[in-house]
This record gives sequence, structure tokens and C-alpha cells, in this order.
Amino acid sequence: MFYWFFYEKLFHIYSPFRLFQYSTVRTAMASITAFLISIVLGPWLISRLRQYQIGQHIREDGPQSHQKKAGTPTMGGLLICLSIVVPTLLWANLSVPSIWVALTGLVSFGAVGLLDDYLKIRRRHNQGLTVAQKFTLEIMAAMLVGVLLLAMNARGGYSTSMNVPFAKNFKPDLLIHPWLHNAWTYPLAFVGFFFFLILVLVGSSDAVNLTDGLDGLAIGLMIIAAGAMTILSFLSGNADFARYLELARTPGASELTIYCGAMTGASLGFLWYNAHPAEIFMGDVGSLALGGGLGTVAVLLKQELLLPFIGGVYVVEAVSVILQVGSYKLRKKRIFKMAPIHHHFEQIGWAESKVITRFWIAGLILALFALTTLKLR
Repeated sequence: MFYWFFYEKLFHIYSPFRLFQYSTVRTAMASITAFLISIVLGPWLISRLRQYQIGQHIREDGPQSHQKKAGTPTMGGLLICLSIVVPTLLWANLSVPSIWVALTGLVSFGAVGLLDDYLKIRRRHNQGLTVAQKFTLEIMAAMLVGVLLLAMNARGGYSTSMNVPFAKNFKPDLLIHPWLHNAWTYPLAFVGFFFFLILVLVGSSDAVNLTDGLDGLAIGLMIIAAGAMTILSFLSGNADFARYLELARTPGASELTIYCGAMTGASLGFLWYNAHPAEIFMGDVGSLALGGGLGTVAVLLKQELLLPFIGGVYVVEAVSVILQVGSYKLRKKRIFKMAPIHHHFEQIGWAESKVITRFWIAGLILALFALTTLKLR
């Protein structure tokens, strides 16, 4: 909105408005705006959630030390989503399709989380949607993003080829339609594309959701991951850096910098109230939205295979649950004292604040490693 109003409409009247053409300026402003929205509206939301008794229900088989957190206001993800969407609409160039795809990924996955949180509160229990229901809705959200991406691809605004770390010349195309000309087999051309997209988006959203078990853990890691994505989108949108690092030039990548900056600022603002001891929890509406939004940006920037490194701790958390469940079903034995793995470290004696801080450090190291791989090809 501000890009259109100040740069496209008023630049010829007042030349200093040319600053609004630079994505770096608008990214900084979007980050600050997102942070301020979170900080200013945080106390109001917390008081309203307490007023309507919208509190967290702690699972009975969880750590005993967490039982005292029952009743802490939840669904704070609504504040996170608002703090991302509003600054993006204010500061981004809204004529760029990538912005709308990224917002769709955030909002659609957030809607699934909102429904899950609503059912938990209504039933006054930690069980909301069933696993099958949640997974089905997440797949539908991912397919919605996929349809928008294919529409962009038809107009030349998005490539379905995939970047592979450490291999600059190997870029497999997820669409196999060039050799599927028969009308009966043509739908098979999209199977690989949608399967991979669902894997990335659903996996990303669920990984963040599983990590959201300690005060500030998931949102602190999101600050790191979103910050790394901000750098990636800036590099991909800059012709000189993209050429030097041999990155895919994604149309609208520079505008995604504004979106990622807003995500970083919103996460910082939410951490103010979510830091240990938390005054508010993000709930599924926040964790699923952030995971889906982050995954969508990775897909738009063609960095899907770099995402597991940028969000490395999220991946470890998700894998720990998979291993724990698989081991118990096959061998009737547990690998960890409790899953996700952050609870395992609590069970062996680490203080909650120590687990959080050390996981943040691990997340930062993995994100820095991901950025260093850009030139290792």
C-alpha cells in the first residue's frame, strides 16, 4: 500500500519518496511495524484471552513441571499472524504474486491451527482435531498453495525446477508433463510436484508445531529461521548477489524480503511475552501458520532442500517424535525418555531455560551453516 501510494503516486511530486522503491528500506519498516504491533497489542490480547478463559490445556502425560502452566492464555498466534499480514500489506509491492502466495500459505495453515485450538478450548481438553482430520486439512492448505504456484508457473513467474545444494547444474523439474502427452496420463505430471510440495509445507508446519512445547523455544527458533530467509530472499532478489552465488532469480524475491522481515519482527515481538515464564502461548494457530509460511517462502525461493538446515532444530524435534512412535510400535521400547526431544532433556535434569537457550544456539549454528552452503557448489 505504501509502495503504491508514496512511490508510484507521489514520487514525481516529492522526490525523497523514492526511498520507498528500495526493498531494504521497506523491509526495515515492515520489521519495525510488525514488532510494534506485537508489543502494543500483546497486553490487550492477553487480558482478553484471560477474560474469556481461553487457556492452555496441558496433556496429562507431559512433564509434571508443566502442569502449573495450565490456564496460560493461548491462541497468541492470532497476534503473530496479524503482525505479519498487516505490515506486509502496508510495505510490500502488492502487484507481485509471490506476496499473495506467501500470505496464503501463512493464513491457510493458520486457519487449520485456529480450528484445532477452538476445538481444544470448546472441549476443555488437549485433543482438538484428530490426526487424520488435521493432516487432511493441512494437505488441502498445501494444495491451495500449489494451485497458486502452478498459476504463477503458467505465466512465467515461477519455476518448478528444484535447486539441489552443492550441485549447481543438477536442477530436476518436479513437473514431468513434457513426456506425458496423453490426456489420460496428463494428471500424473503433477503428482511429483504436489507430493513434494505437501511434504515440504505439511512437514514444516508440523515440525514447528511439535517444537512448541517450551516457553519461547519455537518462536525463538523462528526468529533465526525467518532472519535467514530474509537474507536468502534479499540475495535472490539482488541481481549481482544472485549471479555471484548462482541463485535462482525468482520474480518478486526482493518483495519476499518484506514478508520475511515482517515475520522476523512479529516473532521478536511475540517472544517479549512468550519468553520464560510465558504470559501467552502461540497455540496451533501460531505454530502451524509460521511453519506453513516459512515453508511457502522456501518453495518460492527454490530453497526447499536448504529449509531442513535453516530450521534444523525443528527437523530434529519432528524426527525424534517419529523415531519414538516407530520404536514403541515395533519394539515396545522408547528411544527417548519423552518426545519431542526437548522433553527428553528436561527429564534428564536440564532446566527449561537451559534447554531453550541451547536449542537456540543449535538453531543459529545450523542456520549459519545453511547460508555458508550457498557458495559451496
